[in-house]
Amino acid sequence: MAVKNSTSAHAKCSRKKAAASSSLIHKFMKNPKTTMALALLIIDSLLVSFIIAYVPYTKIDWDAYMSQVSGFLGGERDYKNLKGDTGPLVYPAGFLYVYSAIQYVTGGQVFPAQILFGILYIINLGIVLLIYVKTDVLPWWALILLCLSKRVHSIFVLRLFNDCFAMTLLHAAMGSILFGWWHLGLIIFSAAVLIKMNVLLYAPSLFILMLKAMSISGVISALAGAALVQIVLGLPFLLSFPIEYISRAFNLGRVFIHFWSVNFKFVPEPIFVSKEFAVSLLIAHLVLLVVFAHYKWCKHEGGLFKFLRSRISFCSITSGSAWPKTLKKEHIVTTMFVGNFIGIICARSLHYQFYSWYFYSLPHLLWITPFPTLLRVLIFVGIELCWNIFPSNLYSSLLLLCLHLLILCGLWYSMAENPYESNKSDSRKVK
Repeated sequence: MAVKNSTSAHAKCSRKKAAASSSLIHKFMKNPKTTMALALLIIDSLLVSFIIAYVPYTKIDWDAYMSQVSGFLGGERDYKNLKGDTGPLVYPAGFLYVYSAIQYVTGGQVFPAQILFGILYIINLGIVLLIYVKTDVLPWWALILLCLSKRVHSIFVLRLFNDCFAMTLLHAAMGSILFGWWHLGLIIFSAAVLIKMNVLLYAPSLFILMLKAMSISGVISALAGAALVQIVLGLPFLLSFPIEYISRAFNLGRVFIHFWSVNFKFVPEPIFVSKEFAVSLLIAHLVLLVVFAHYKWCKHEGGLFKFLRSRISFCSITSGSAWPKTLKKEHIVTTMFVGNFIGIICARSLHYQFYSWYFYSLPHLLWITPFPTLLRVLIFVGIELCWNIFPSNLYSSLLLLCLHLLILCGLWYSMAENPYESNKSDSRKVK
């Protein structure tokens, strides 16, 4: 009798588990965004495999990367002496660690490295799709736009640029922050900066979000964790040749070659390389950041300056006042994507691999503008077209700037909503 009752209870438990599993599958399949995201991952995996197998690889920076890594593995710690056929090393220490691991795994051979980068592409796409699924901005069918870039596929599996690792880590940092893991997100963000400095374009908007979502002590500890990553991983160079490392790995004054620029190609080369042009773009960048922060990102708090005063005042530090609060996921993604996009517009030179810096943000940026859907798609196609014209010319670079400015205008006229979750959500702790 006892055995029969036990069998019956086991059967009931199995049926409940089966019913729960069936309910989860039904709920999963009922969400068109999730279903579309899964389908896109499978289809794009096949596409990437086809590209690696049949599209010829174009060697650009790979040999230079391997030369720089070989010098590092040979014991060289002076950044002046770490060079390749494209010039001296200009990336932070994280770049050397990543490509040293790649050289170890692949033996410096291109084909196995392409397979690794193909896997990286799918991982990055999966993280980006997760970000879009977690935010309620893009319609399910528009997720396909994230897989339609010929140039981005090329950047990942036919060029093997370090931008791919930097942006994958950046998207992983954003994903962590969306789940409320701010400290982890800042550590991953710092690791992304250690691979390529362009990630710092996200820093101003990220800092504002931190002030909104965390206590002052939380902000300080998160920034300390990010700084610790920079110090620990840069230690071999900071202890031996610190000036050479900092001046070359974090050089903000580099002048890029006019020929390779995708944007501002219509600007005459003497002006393009001038210090005055660089300073003008820097001023435009800072002004746009302040204007958007004041009138858009901090509008709900009464503007940027009122918000900053309220956060750094003695009372807010001691008592915590109304903070921390839980931010809406859409506000986090919008603020970070727009902050980066402003930096893209004001960048003096955008090389072809730099498209990966903001391509994945374009659908989100376009869908928060008040533009009709047809115009959004046309702008997206126009930008992709500009990035696939080689070499870029006066007309393609001018069109790219116009499309960027059109998006910026749309972002300015987009609706600024309450960035915070309800009181119920506010009770959750920031990790």
